[in-house]
Amino acid sequence: MEDVLSVYKRPYDSKNPVIAMDEVSKQLTKETRYPLPAKSGEVAKYDTEYERNGTANIFLMTEPLTGTVHTKVTERRTCTDWAHFIKNIVLMYPDS
Repeated sequence: MEDVLSVYKRPYDSKNPVIAMDEVSKQLTKETRYPLPAKSGEVAKYDTEYERNGTANIFLMTEPLTGTVHTKVTERRTCTDWAHFIKNIVLMYPDS
């Protein structure tokens, strides 16, 4: 693990950028009841009941040494979606 973490301590090199990539699937929900507004001296009240509204996928790329972050939200998480995301990342670094 120390070997991996040491990569992020290397000096910045625009010809060999250090990037990290990940993906996550998220459930989309919508509320089924409106929250009750807060009254004086009380907090707002809401119900935790929700309606499932599908899922979405998020691809994430970060370049920690520059603070660059790019995300792409897709309806699915397929190999083709991932390949398109990778292709866009490669095109961002034409000199590498």
